[in-house]
Amino acid sequence: MWKKLIALMLGAGMVCSGMTACYAEDTSFPWWKKTIAYEIYVRSFKDSDGDGTGDIRGIISELDHLENLGVGAVWLTPCYVSPQADNGYDIEDYYNIDPDYGSMEDMEELIAEAKKRDIRIVMDLVFNHTSDQCEWFRESSAGRDNDKSDWYIWRDPKPDGSAPTNWRSIFGGSAWTYDENRGQYYLHTFLSEQPDLNWENPEVRRALIDVADYWVEKGVGGFRLDAITYIKKPDTFDDGEADAEDGTAGIHAVTANTDGILDFLHEFKAEVQDGTDIFMVGEANGVLPEDLPEWVGENGVFDMVFEFSHVLIDAPSEMDWCKTRAWTLPEWKACFTESQEKTADTGGWYPVFLENHDQPRSISHFLPKDADRVAGGKALAALLLTMRGTPFIMEGEELGYVNVSWDDIDDYQDISTKNHYDFALAAGHSREEAMEGVHRFARDSARTPMQWDGSENAGFTTGTPWLPVYEDYKQYNVESEMADPDSLLNWYIALSRLRGAHEELVSGDYEELFHDEEQIFAFSREYGGKRAVVLINLSTEEAAYDDSCVEGAGLLLSTNRNSVKGKLAPLEAAVYETVQG
Repeated sequence: MWKKLIALMLGAGMVCSGMTACYAEDTSFPWWKKTIAYEIYVRSFKDSDGDGTGDIRGIISELDHLENLGVGAVWLTPCYVSPQADNGYDIEDYYNIDPDYGSMEDMEELIAEAKKRDIRIVMDLVFNHTSDQCEWFRESSAGRDNDKSDWYIWRDPKPDGSAPTNWRSIFGGSAWTYDENRGQYYLHTFLSEQPDLNWENPEVRRALIDVADYWVEKGVGGFRLDAITYIKKPDTFDDGEADAEDGTAGIHAVTANTDGILDFLHEFKAEVQDGTDIFMVGEANGVLPEDLPEWVGENGVFDMVFEFSHVLIDAPSEMDWCKTRAWTLPEWKACFTESQEKTADTGGWYPVFLENHDQPRSISHFLPKDADRVAGGKALAALLLTMRGTPFIMEGEELGYVNVSWDDIDDYQDISTKNHYDFALAAGHSREEAMEGVHRFARDSARTPMQWDGSENAGFTTGTPWLPVYEDYKQYNVESEMADPDSLLNWYIALSRLRGAHEELVSGDYEELFHDEEQIFAFSREYGGKRAVVLINLSTEEAAYDDSCVEGAGLLLSTNRNSVKGKLAPLEAAVYETVQG
């Protein structure tokens, strides 16, 4: 099989050498530092029963695809019982699987079948909030004198009956909803159907620790903790500085990373992770690179955190997706480098990602509009799979997915997208301008069904898919790309094998090269007497560089069969290695 794969890569102009199927042998590195992670949006991966919704048995049926990519950790978006107000990020029951996705028996089989392929299942823990249909919230909202009355964040109205503060939720509208039963408002950082838990209550923290322990006992390999930077609220609830015409203040600025949050997370880590080999990665929106030493490393609360400086570089206005900022390649490189350096300084680890279920597709997001889709996807893949840290691939990223560009807002399912479309119209933008913002940032772009083959509905389902399959599925699908030696999917496989065969690409130190260069993203990885240099032209023009950085080095892998030292073709990616005698 490996000889055939190498032949395919050579036939595609992918130059490679020294490749084996083994992974780096440095035993000081835990398994999750050596592997590749893959995010599955469960609803969109594979439907096994024809109801149009992806499910756990569908994942089981396609584990070979993940194994072929070199994946060792699969992060599942929430598949617990949920009313689906926010596609599962509103959890009703943490201890059971939503019937739309299968059963607990299916989950146990998935964990077992994945383990046979050296793949660990990683669960998404949504612990900032629950669903308003959760039994905990039902009891809490029933009155002020029950066992769970203080499990959520309740406040009395202002004297005029209005909300306790002017805080605005992440999805727009007041962050407070009035509850008739209690005669009080409850806080929700996101939708009104997602009431925030009260982490100040030790019983709440104990209940959440018990949930995590339950899944560790089931055999999962780790957790991704959703929206974790919002769990600690201020000691006093005061109006924030208004940042919108309606006088509201975004809740992120008021509550994210409040002092004391790390105490909660140290407790959680000690109770759940110590004594296990699982890993924990936090979604840390608002954590800055200079904050990373407190969050990861020897004294940190997570093994890795997703911080978003590089994906939010064009950060649209919170309330207006039509307003974005221009950025340069040196600015973008600086985001990665600062995060890499701050993480490494404390012995921490970095989760390398360009996409997830909340972000635009990277080919549409980070490359010039005239970039060739496949060549550009290969350039970004080289960045993703050779940088220091654990790479996280978003489902479909390996096939070259781009943003959807549906013309009708009613074609979109995501509530956040629909809200932002309405915000744009209310701000005076035309329908065309509002839709342009939707095309750039809609979360549905990362959630369209996985494209397995060229048959109807791309082999995702025999029924009607919950979200339309993108119209390019006949060309961009697993079956056709596996058969094409020059495809993006085969490039991902080649990079995966290369990474596994060269220790410096797993364990090596990271150093950025040519920072001021406007076309090239370059860096070195050095470990154990070996030094790899990664050179990526992210422009659509030829780029020259000082080839002294690869003097005496051999070419390991390139997207260009005619690769020449000192020059990079448009969107070319090349990896060189020097071995010290």
